Amino acid sequence: MSSLRTRPCEDAIIQSTSAAVPGPASAKPWVLIATILASSIANIDESVINVALPAIETDLATSIMTIQWLVNAYTLCLSALLLVGGASADQFGRRRFFIVGVSIFAASSLWCGIAPSLTQLISARAAQGVGAALLIPCSLALIGATFDESERGKAIGTWAGSSAVATAIAPLLGGWIVDHFSWRWIFLINPLLALPTIWIAYRHLPESRDPEAKLGLDWRGAILVLLGLGGLVYGLIAAPISGWSDPIVLASLIGGSVSLVGFVCVEHWSRAPMLPLALFRSRTFSAVNLLTLLLYAALGGVLFFLPFALIQLHGYPATLAGAAFLPFTILMAGLSRWAGGLLDRFGARVPLVIGPAIAALGIGMMAVTVTNGSYWQFLVSIVILGFGMVVSVAPLTTTVINAVPAHQVGVGSGINNAVSSVANLLAVAILGGVAVASLDHALDQHLQGAALSEAAKHAIEAARGQLVIEPALANIQGADRAIAELILKGALAESVRSVLLVAALLALGAAAAGSLIPRSADIERQQ
Repeated sequence: MSSLRTRPCEDAIIQSTSAAVPGPASAKPWVLIATILASSIANIDESVINVALPAIETDLATSIMTIQWLVNAYTLCLSALLLVGGASADQFGRRRFFIVGVSIFAASSLWCGIAPSLTQLISARAAQGVGAALLIPCSLALIGATFDESERGKAIGTWAGSSAVATAIAPLLGGWIVDHFSWRWIFLINPLLALPTIWIAYRHLPESRDPEAKLGLDWRGAILVLLGLGGLVYGLIAAPISGWSDPIVLASLIGGSVSLVGFVCVEHWSRAPMLPLALFRSRTFSAVNLLTLLLYAALGGVLFFLPFALIQLHGYPATLAGAAFLPFTILMAGLSRWAGGLLDRFGARVPLVIGPAIAALGIGMMAVTVTNGSYWQFLVSIVILGFGMVVSVAPLTTTVINAVPAHQVGVGSGINNAVSSVANLLAVAILGGVAVASLDHALDQHLQGAALSEAAKHAIEAARGQLVIEPALANIQGADRAIAELILKGALAESVRSVLLVAALLALGAAAAGSLIPRSADIERQQ
């Protein structure tokens, strides 16, 4: 959920704009309204898409490979351009880039809602990612530039609380829209919120810039990381279908790897790098970002695949599938202040080991109950996962801030924010491959000796690479239908269970990464 991934920016704004001249008093309520609306648009869209994925796959008769790109096209552009977007706003005007970002997001949302083909839908999702890469950093930057230090904490708290409410409501509202109207309407709501946001920003928001910002943008780095991540993700998604020896798959993986190596080289020699490599000399900073990568990869896998289990396996409507995530968001919103005190009481290592371990426990419980578990058992698992994330996120945020010099707090927070987005990007790609491989293996086992007609077996074979079962069952009639449904649901259950078990291992890996944080991080701040 995007509200978790943008949280590290809050402390960055407090630190990096502490000397900023506050904006006029008349603009302050308008800044809050505009930034809350803009953040809500991004949070709602990113939170609700997962609940709509089963309906989109069914409606468009597509495969899990294509569905992965509906998420990853957005995340790829957001991850690659987030740091450049923030730097551009600091140099050329935060209000200007805020309006541009909201406008791009609104136009691309409209495009998503009316897209006549899968190719256009994926392209529109990529455009949404570009818009989000501008509006997300600009929202907090505008608050930091408008409110003075004595008011800034309250303003950011109001922004964060409102964003949390929007994130909590989004899956439930989105599920209801999917059940009663169409998945297309979850995108068409965004322009309705964007229009007043743009009007307020144009009429009432003051322009601001960072006079100390380094001139020049790291476009070479942004292009290389976009090509690198894009090549890797394409290869990882295509490999389970086309095979690892496929020339296109190999070219994508090799090209992506070379581009990322080139990115590291460019960042090493750049005057104004988007990723200052010197920060990773800090053992604390490196360990916390490794923890972020693993923990948010685990979370991204759960958020992507759990709706398929709830809707396809257990037959819950999308509304209830969306409601299942409410406890998670409520815990994050309600206990974040309490979790912030854990660092002062226990230091960084203890919560950053225990929190991911608790999250792993919750994900493991989901894996155990995925076939026969009740709705309430899923809720208990989500509560445990949510509590693990609560224990982790606030200490993680503060540890990132404390691990870098004071004048690089904004850059350090931005890097951690980008790492969490990359984690989600890679998780959907890699775990999608796990899901497809597990699904195909389970289908092979279940089809052996099954008393089915050749037509029914052919229909089941056509379901390979898909996480929805209705299209296959629609072509099967009579006594074969009940057997085919058992086979398809059994294979899907094995597939989702495999993904959740891998996600639990990733969370345990995050706990191990937390143990690498040196004890000195609990008592010292690097200068």
